[in-house]
Amino acid sequence: MTRGPWHVAVLMGGWSNERPVSLMSGEGVATALESRGHRVTRIDMGRDVAARLTEAAPDVVFNALHGVPGEDGTVQGMLDLMGLKYTHSGMVTSVIAIDKELTKQRLVPHGIPMPGGHIVSSESIFAADPMPRPYVLKPVNEGSSVGVAIVRSDSNYGHPIARDAKGPWQDFAELLAEPFIKGRELTVAVLGGKALAVTELVVKSGDFYDFDAKYTDGMTQHICPAQIPQDIAERMKALALHAHQLLGCKGASRSDFRWDDELGLDGIFLLEVNTQPGMTPLSLVPEQAKYCGMDYAELVERIVEEAL
Repeated sequence: MTRGPWHVAVLMGGWSNERPVSLMSGEGVATALESRGHRVTRIDMGRDVAARLTEAAPDVVFNALHGVPGEDGTVQGMLDLMGLKYTHSGMVTSVIAIDKELTKQRLVPHGIPMPGGHIVSSESIFAADPMPRPYVLKPVNEGSSVGVAIVRSDSNYGHPIARDAKGPWQDFAELLAEPFIKGRELTVAVLGGKALAVTELVVKSGDFYDFDAKYTDGMTQHICPAQIPQDIAERMKALALHAHQLLGCKGASRSDFRWDDELGLDGIFLLEVNTQPGMTPLSLVPEQAKYCGMDYAELVERIVEEAL
C-alpha cells in the first residue's frame, strides 16, 4: 500500500493498570495521523471491540494498548482471526515478551546478558527471603514497572517480608525474584531494523524508573544521548537489536537495561523488551526518534507503514 491516505483504527484504553497511559498514547497517535491527512477511528477498547472494528473496517489497526490484553498476545490473536493488519509485534512475540521468564528462556541462550532469578510464590516470601538482599520482586507479566519492589537489608518490608507490607505480593500469587543490579538505568529503542539511541533515565526521587517516574512530568530526567562510553552505547544498541530480532518484534520496541559502570562491558544487563512502548509526550521512543531527525508524526507513519 502507498503512503495513503489510510483509514487507521487507533485501539487504546482497555482495562489494564496502564489504561491512562494508553489513552494518552492513542490520542497522540490519532492526532498525528490526522495531521498527515489520514482518516482515524478512535476505539477505546471494551468487550465489544471486535464488533466495533468490523463496523469501522480500517486499512490497519494502530495498537496503542499497554498491558493485558493489548500487549500479551490476546488482542493480536483476535486481529489475526479477523484478518486485520496491525502495528507492532504479532501474537507469539507478544506472548513471550510480556512474560519475563519466557523472555529469558528465549534470549539468554543466545548470549543476551540478563539478571539471574526464579519464580517464587508470594506465600513463600513471608517465611524467608528467596535470595540474599538486595533483590527485586516483580510480576511475571506486567509492563511499565507495575508492582516492582526492591527489597534491601534496611527496607521497611520486614525480615522476612511482612504479610501486611504494601507490595506486589498483595496482588500477585507468583513473582519473579532477581538479584538487584546496582548502577544506571538506560534504554534503547529499535525501529525498522535499527537501534536508534541510548537514553539514560535519572530518577529524581525513589530507587528506580517505576510507573510514577515514567509517567509523571518532572520526575525523571532523560539524557539522550546517554553520556556513556562509546563501546558501552554500541554494545547496548547491538543487544537491543539482537533481542528485537530474536523475539521477532515488529514496529517499534524498547529494551531496558541496567549498567553497573564499575564492571564495564560485563556490567550490562537487559531487564526486559517492551513490544508496545509508550507514545505519550514523555515517552522514550518518540524522544529517540526526534534525536535521529524524525518528528512524531513521521514516526507514527513509519510504524503504520511497516504494518501495511
